[in-house]
Amino acid sequence: MTAQLNHTVVHARDKRVSAEFLAEVLGLEVGAPFGPFLPVDTGNGVTLDYYEQNDAPFTPNHYAFLVPDEEFDTMIARLDRMRVTYFADPGHTEAGRINHLFGGRGAYFDDPDGHNMEIITRPYARA
Repeated sequence: MTAQLNHTVVHARDKRVSAEFLAEVLGLEVGAPFGPFLPVDTGNGVTLDYYEQNDAPFTPNHYAFLVPDEEFDTMIARLDRMRVTYFADPGHTEAGRINHLFGGRGAYFDDPDGHNMEIITRPYARA
């Protein structure tokens, strides 16, 4: 077996709000609390462990999710329903548009804590 990402911590001001936000967009479930963490399990076995951090500022990060092409439109519709603006680019200059990189579709959006989330239907080509 090769090394695989198992979990990562996602800092949040309110872990329940942030975990439920992502779970709703992606059509996932929020798991049972595990110590101070609130997990969201992805389809490939990686867990995003939301951790509430109110005592110090944190730097927002980028999280990209490879999603099935047939679910992409549903996710965009959820963002629309939630009144979350999505963008075609990581700099958030092309509002309400998607991209078509590498023969797929993609979009970027902020979560409640300013993390730059991305959904893509094709993985990025590696040189």
